[in-house]
Order: sequence, then C-alpha cells, then structure tokens
Amino acid sequence: MDGIFSGVWSGMSPMLWLNIIFTLLGAAVGSFLNVCISRIPEGISIVSPSSRCPQCGHPIRLCDNIPVISYLFLLGKCRDCQGRISFRYPLVELVTAAFAWLLFQKYGLTPAYPAVFVFVCTLIVITFIDLDQQIIPHVLTLTGIPLFALLAVLFMGLTTVDSFLGIMIGAGALYFVAVYFEALTGREGMGGGDVNLLGMLGAFLGWKSLLFILLVSSLIGAVVGIAVILFKGKDMRYAIPFGPFLCAAAVSYLFFGDHLTQLFLSFRI
Repeated sequence: MDGIFSGVWSGMSPMLWLNIIFTLLGAAVGSFLNVCISRIPEGISIVSPSSRCPQCGHPIRLCDNIPVISYLFLLGKCRDCQGRISFRYPLVELVTAAFAWLLFQKYGLTPAYPAVFVFVCTLIVITFIDLDQQIIPHVLTLTGIPLFALLAVLFMGLTTVDSFLGIMIGAGALYFVAVYFEALTGREGMGGGDVNLLGMLGAFLGWKSLLFILLVSSLIGAVVGIAVILFKGKDMRYAIPFGPFLCAAAVSYLFFGDHLTQLFLSFRI
C-alpha cells in the first residue's frame, strides 16, 4: 500500500503540487477572512483572542478549525454548546480556496499573484460584511486605496497616473450619483462606503476599468433587485447593498475585462 501511494505522489507533477498547495492555503486564508468578517465591524482585534464559538464563546479547538472539513465533521454545530454554525464559514473558505486556484491559473508564480490575491480577499471580506450588516468599514477601503495603488504600480504594470485617476474618477463618480440621488428623492441611495470602495477599485484596476465595473455592477444589481421584488414581495424602496455588486464586477474585470473590452471595441462603428 505504501508503494502505491508513493508511486502516485512521485508521479504528480510539480505544477499539480503547486495547485494543491495554493488551494489549501486559500482555504486556510478563508478561515482567517471569517474572523475579519466577524470582528472588523465590531472594532475587535483580528489577532486576539483566538477563534471562539459565536454563541457560547468557547475557544475553538485546533482539530475543529480545519477549513470546511471540521464544519462537515461537526455537522455544522459547535462541539461544546451544539449551537448552529453559520454556513457562511465554510462558504467563505471554499470561495477563497477557489479564487486562490483560479488566480494561480491566471498569474502563476509571479509577483502579481500575491498582490491580486490580497485584493480579492479584501473584496470577499467587504462583500460578506456588506451582506450581513449593510456597511463597508472605512478601515478596509481607506487603507486599501493607498495600499492597492502601490501594489498596482509595483506589480500590476499600472502607471501612477492611471491609478490616481482611478481613485479620483471612481470615488467622484459615485459621490456625484449619491448627492444627486439624495437631492432628487430625499433619501440616501448610496453610502460613503460604496464611494470609497469604487475609489479603491480604481486605484488597483485603473480608471479604464471603471465604466466596465459600473455597467456590470448596475446590471447585476438590477437583476437581483427585480428578483427580490418578485420573489420576496419587497417594494422599490427595499435597500439592497451595492458593495457586493461592485466587488463582483471588479473580479469579473480581473478575469474577463480585457476580452470583453476588445469584443466591445470590435463592434464599434
């Protein structure tokens, strides 16, 4: 039996090993992102104390903190209080693992990979916080704007001017929409978190990405909004967080933006 396993392992290519390693590391990072999602809105340290059951507060054992596997083994319940553990925890781990693998396929072992992975992880945290609490913490976006501008210039081939214009146009465009929407309707339609978020996206992806992001996020938001109205019986005044749509559009641009932009330009008159 040992000979069979050793033969299988020795027959695996280095690239396959790297794919497995990055996917597993992605799942482990996803476990940390769950901590960020839970604690950042509360202003609690993401370093200490160690992970605890959100219901009984008992520290989670190391054997119960294995991404995805522990959730399945424990049937989605705390070992100590038998309280239900949200499905969000393994979902975030699986999503992060998937993006770790997908980004490795696109960027490989290049300096761009860790930069893009940190960017996407930040978007994952923002998405789930906004879905849970309909807020986008400024600590993420206002810290992310200079950080991702620097990473984009150093590792993504973006010029300083492109990044700066991305910040100014991105934040300015949504601020303009938010101010005029409130003036016309008398109610807030977009918070400052969304404004800062689009500025952060522009900082990393450049100003040329913004039209794509705004169009795609608006399209997704419209489809989801109509679905909520039809299936949940909500009216047009029901608040739907816009941050997740911006994040989804930004990730779409990372993978497909160049191809879709070229396709669009090929049909111009």
